[in-house]
Amino acid sequence: MSFRKILVSLTAAVGLVAIAAPAMAAGGAKHPREGNFSFEGPFGTYDQGQLQRGYKVYKEVCASCHGMDLMHFRNLGDKHGPFWNPKYPNPNDNPVVKALAKEAQVPDIDSETGEALMRDATTADKFPNPYPNATAAAAANGGAMPPDLSVMAKARHDGANYIYSLLSGYVTPPAGLKMTSAQHYNPYMAGDLTPFWEGKGHVPPGGFIAMPAPLRAGQVTYDDGTEATVDQMAKDVAAFIAWTSEPKATERKQMGFGVIIFLLLFAGITYASYRRIWKGVAH
Repeated sequence: MSFRKILVSLTAAVGLVAIAAPAMAAGGAKHPREGNFSFEGPFGTYDQGQLQRGYKVYKEVCASCHGMDLMHFRNLGDKHGPFWNPKYPNPNDNPVVKALAKEAQVPDIDSETGEALMRDATTADKFPNPYPNATAAAAANGGAMPPDLSVMAKARHDGANYIYSLLSGYVTPPAGLKMTSAQHYNPYMAGDLTPFWEGKGHVPPGGFIAMPAPLRAGQVTYDDGTEATVDQMAKDVAAFIAWTSEPKATERKQMGFGVIIFLLLFAGITYASYRRIWKGVAH
């Protein structure tokens, strides 16, 4: 290929990139805010008080629409969990966990008549799902099924920070944005608003979400007296969802740190042995 053809090809490629740049820059969500969570980093651990507050927000606000099908009540008493108590190595024996489970009703079958019934949950039961099936969930929410939150922090980039930012980030839609009554604007929601933008200037960041702002100040009453602001509740429930997404994170970090120490000691012993064995030997 001649130099002239190469130059023409490069010029055409640069032109295509320049044309595509505005489209690539349009839309997109805002980068999540930093929640400064205690469990971040290689040595971070969950704040038990925050997990307890987060569970309260989930139970009293989020659980009306979102399930956690991978969570059992007994998990609340697991080591490093919201209601872990060293006095009860078996979480099924934890009286707090038992009491929390008993507050919920779960479907069951009468062993004598075979009829369906509702009973108090036990520590062995899963968190109850607000809907009997996916179709019912979608029908009750305008066709958009609320996602399960069991591992939501692992399913989204920058997990806990994303959830925290999304829940506390609802703002008034900018003038010039076409929306329906079933849509809600959130700058942290992934999307491209270019087709719906009729205003002047740049296309606003974010996208539409079917869920209206779920939190309002004072919506829950924290047992520890913490003020229930929207920001506080969003941060607490984001931490709780991060824990349900990776409940063994603290133990994994501790194990990893121990393994690194072992490897360093082993490397030192190996090097010392090598020096002793081959001392004075030409090689």
